[in-house]
Amino acid sequence: MRALGVDLGSHRIGLAISDSGGIIASPLSVLKRSKSRRHDRDEIARIARAEEVEIIVVGLPLSMSGHMGPAAKGATEEAELLATVVDVPVVLHDERLTTVSADRSMKEANLRAPQRRQIVDKVAAAIMLQAWLDHRRGTMK
Repeated sequence: MRALGVDLGSHRIGLAISDSGGIIASPLSVLKRSKSRRHDRDEIARIARAEEVEIIVVGLPLSMSGHMGPAAKGATEEAELLATVVDVPVVLHDERLTTVSADRSMKEANLRAPQRRQIVDKVAAAIMLQAWLDHRRGTMK
């Protein structure tokens, strides 16, 4: 199952894609937020169609305690609205610490701060999508 991972940020949207077997997630791109959330959703839908995905996985930024704060509520609303413009299921998956993990791994790879800022969102989306893929495979056994 080919999946698109979406890491919603206030300034950028990170996108990741899985292989057709639903095994490996890879960073895809970073969309700069426009002034229109509708336009942003339409752009995600366009990419989903172009990549022939069968499901979209949106990161859910729960608090460290697991509660739904304002960011998680906003992501839930965005996912619900995204579902109205795509022809595939849209699901939410916990994304706690994905950006921190992405930044840490890029620091370990000796990427400078300006380089990290350009790609951290799509790397975080890939980490979140990989966690979803791994969880999905684990529950399907």
